[in-house]
Amino acid sequence: MGERIKRAAGVLLHISSLPGPYGSGDFGYSAERFAELLADFGVGAWQMLPLVPVDGAFSYSPYSSQSAFAGSPMFVCPEKLAALGLVAASELEKIKPLPPGRADFDAAIGIKSGILKICRDNFRRGESYKTEFRDLSDKFWRFCADEAYWLEDYALYCVLKDIEGGRPWYEWRPEYRSRDWGALDPLKNVPEISSALDEKRFEQFLFGLQLQELRAYCAGLGVRLIGDLPIYVAHDSADVWGHQELFGLDSEGMPVTVAGVPPDYFSETGQRWGNPIYRWDEMKRDGYAWWLGRFRRALSLADVVRIDHFRGFLQFWEIPASEATAENGRWSPGPGENLFRAMRDSFPRIDGKPPFIAEDLGVITDDVARAMEDFSFPGMKVLQFAFGEGMPQNPYIPHNHRRACVVYAGTHDNDTAAGWWKSGATAEEKRNFLAYTGLENPTPERVADEMTRMALSSTADMAVVTAQDILRLGGEARMNKPSTVDGNWRWRLEDLDAFERELGRVAELNALFGRDI
Repeated sequence: MGERIKRAAGVLLHISSLPGPYGSGDFGYSAERFAELLADFGVGAWQMLPLVPVDGAFSYSPYSSQSAFAGSPMFVCPEKLAALGLVAASELEKIKPLPPGRADFDAAIGIKSGILKICRDNFRRGESYKTEFRDLSDKFWRFCADEAYWLEDYALYCVLKDIEGGRPWYEWRPEYRSRDWGALDPLKNVPEISSALDEKRFEQFLFGLQLQELRAYCAGLGVRLIGDLPIYVAHDSADVWGHQELFGLDSEGMPVTVAGVPPDYFSETGQRWGNPIYRWDEMKRDGYAWWLGRFRRALSLADVVRIDHFRGFLQFWEIPASEATAENGRWSPGPGENLFRAMRDSFPRIDGKPPFIAEDLGVITDDVARAMEDFSFPGMKVLQFAFGEGMPQNPYIPHNHRRACVVYAGTHDNDTAAGWWKSGATAEEKRNFLAYTGLENPTPERVADEMTRMALSSTADMAVVTAQDILRLGGEARMNKPSTVDGNWRWRLEDLDAFERELGRVAELNALFGRDI
């Protein structure tokens, strides 16, 4: 017999959507139990959204952050900090548990920030970092040395932002905005500033420590982590402030043009994201070092990374910053194969495949398809896009799937399958869906089950289903609605018991279609 075809199933659930008492899920015991459930029921991959810091200024979107490299302290587990001796259990007992249900990011960030400050103070108290926490201290200094290429800019950006009253970096006093080291170096030596920088470094160290522990735990269960990397970064971020020469900015630090996409399925006026555009010519000078560092960081946090808006590496939609919508933009060339060759040469393959998934949704031109083929990047197929006009030739319909792709019933940007059927699908899509599946007496819940079955039965090497679809939840459980800012990203599991009960069906389908671990 030949070698068994490696097929896998995954579940998409962000860390914030796990249950817990602190307003958001974290890297604690719920995360470990979730990974155990995946392994017990034959699911070999856990896909998350970006783990970056989120902020109310960006509507808490994980796709728009003050750092593309940093991790959100909100995800650090207090109980595990107590197990390290960094915080007393009595301190945690003072915290009133928050009700289950939708994520409360402000509360979660406030709680975790307070706990992390206590941890850092205990770590630095007297000679503790040399005695009681000596092993932890050694790891901390190695982390600071290894991650200095992004960590130092991030810590300084955060501290300066506090000094400047929370204003964006392009509104700071000139010497801070322009990174005048004649002013910044002496500032870093001021005791209060030095202490604040140390706090930021220590937060990031504890985030990384706990994520690596979770990643190792998942690996022991046979579960791979799939991360997510947005192609663009926020204008008000440590990334742009720290590398202004790599972005298309004017003399005041403002974008000349901004990123987005033209009118499409999601919006009649397109999507004006507002991110500054990369100066790809400048990035090429040092062999795309900033991007390779970003990929390296992402792959230190996950086994495989999904690259959002992959098309932007070939061609990107460039909008004059003065335009209010994305309608009046233009396509401009990206780095293309030059960057892809650098990626291929820098990062080893997994099972013969690059450790990346290309988000290639929407209109894909020949150059994008050719690059994905030449460099073996697996693309994405979303079943909710499969049943419209021209269904037999639609690239998202299962009979047109290739092995080298990842199939989704829906992603974080889609409604749930049940919600799609109830209020999103057109009459034509419903007719085509019923004709294709043979489903009789359809209900939103039965459609969700059929979508899950269709994804797992696909010839695609990887199939990913959202936790919401496994639970047959409706539109109230949708994670994000593109082009809107209110109420997104907040859905959470109230507990894992209902999810565990529903995984039995997934396990049967995984075994039936050869996707069990």
